[in-house]
Parts: sequence; structure tokens; C-alpha cells
Amino acid sequence: MAGYQLSVCAEMVFLDLPFVERVARIHALGFGVEIWNWENKDLDALIGTGARFTSMTGYLAGNLTDDEDIAQLLQTAERSLAIAQRLNCPSLNLHGTGLDPKGLPVKPVEVVTGAMWLKAADTLGKLAQRGERAGKVFTLENLNLARDHPGTPFAKACDTLALVEAVNSPGLKMNLDLYHAQIGEGNLIELIRRCGPAIGEIQVADVPGRQQPGTGEINYRAIARALDEIGYRGVVALEGWASDDSTAALQQFRDHFTL
Repeated sequence: MAGYQLSVCAEMVFLDLPFVERVARIHALGFGVEIWNWENKDLDALIGTGARFTSMTGYLAGNLTDDEDIAQLLQTAERSLAIAQRLNCPSLNLHGTGLDPKGLPVKPVEVVTGAMWLKAADTLGKLAQRGERAGKVFTLENLNLARDHPGTPFAKACDTLALVEAVNSPGLKMNLDLYHAQIGEGNLIELIRRCGPAIGEIQVADVPGRQQPGTGEINYRAIARALDEIGYRGVVALEGWASDDSTAALQQFRDHFTL
């Protein structure tokens, strides 16, 4: 029996249902639940589902490198921490920059300078301190530039790993998204082994199509074994679309991660 926990992003499955009903359905199927932007959600109704929330977006605006945007990021991260306390949610997710509703950077970056790296590490250190004080963990997610998120700084898993290791705090970990990593870097099992203790969460979907494991080219059964071999005890979350029926898609996800 693997030691990790399975969770599902409610933003991408059971799309025919109102959001709170999606959360309730995922919970009833025995999974944890992940959400994105909390600001447009009925928080009391979400709490009322009894769901176990494993991750939520940890900011509403801003970025890691520009002073005015850093102030926005830190202020909205504080608000997010308060919501995470209400939802009893342990992890708050971050990206290399603020993203618009289409997943594109609000401020695209073509060249990431050394000064930007230093500023990003400093900002993440401040976020990590806030997370530690609140008993929560911020996770920095890798994204792909080729298809979904062009112009995002610090997008590759090697970038997020470098920043997490530079900050070196229990309040900041990686959200290692294997869908994005397959498109951006590949060599996923070696990547998992390299990242090891820096991983705070694993997110999955298959390539191409960003659907549940078993619909594309990634050998997720081998991924599951690799996570078990390194003793991973965190969350593995499906952040992908259902190829057809959502209940069947979640069962397929579970099957691929059941050892």
C-alpha cells in the first residue's frame, strides 16, 4: 500500500455540476479536493461538504520580482492563509508569476535576469516565513512554456527546485506537476528522484490532452512505483480533464496509483 494520498482538482471534473456539488462528489468517492481561486467560492458551503481540502491557490495577484507586484502578492497571500485556516487546507499553491483566466502571464517575461532570480528567492523566503507562522506550506508549481503558459518565468521544474532549495524552509516546497514537466523537460522518474525532499505535492495529468492517467504517453504506473520507492508521503493530485465520464476518469486515476 502506497503512503501517498490521492486528491482531485474540482475545477476540471464533473463540469456539468455546480462547484459545491463537484466537491461533494469528489469527496464521496474518497478523494481529497483541490481548488483554485477561493475568492469566487462559497466557503461556508465548501466547508459544509465535509471534504478534505489538500491545496488551494495561495495568492490573488502580483508576482515574485516587481516591488509593487510583490506587495500585492504578499498581501493576497496573507488573505489566502486566513482562508486556508478556515478550510483546514495545508498547502497554498504559487506560480512564477500572476496568471490571467486563460493561464497566461499577466506580465510575460522573455528573459529572466539574475536580479530577478535573487528577488524571487527573497520574495519566496518572505512567503515561507508567513507559511511557517501559520502552520501552512506554500508550494511553487512548475508550468510548461510550449503549450499552456508561454512567457512564465521560473517555469521549469529545475527552476522551481533551485528556488525552493535556495530558500531552504519548511514553509516552501515544490508542487511538481508531471504534466507540465513532461512537456517541458521529460525524464520524469529521474526528476522525481532528484527533487525528493523538496516535493510538497505531485500533480498529474497525461500528455497529450491533459486528461487522466492512462490516456496518453506517460507511464503513470511506473511513476507510482518511483514515488513509493523514494518514500513519498504527500498528495498526488489529478489536475486534468476527464476524457469522458468523470467518475470513470477518477477511477482510472486511482487504478494507476494503486500499488
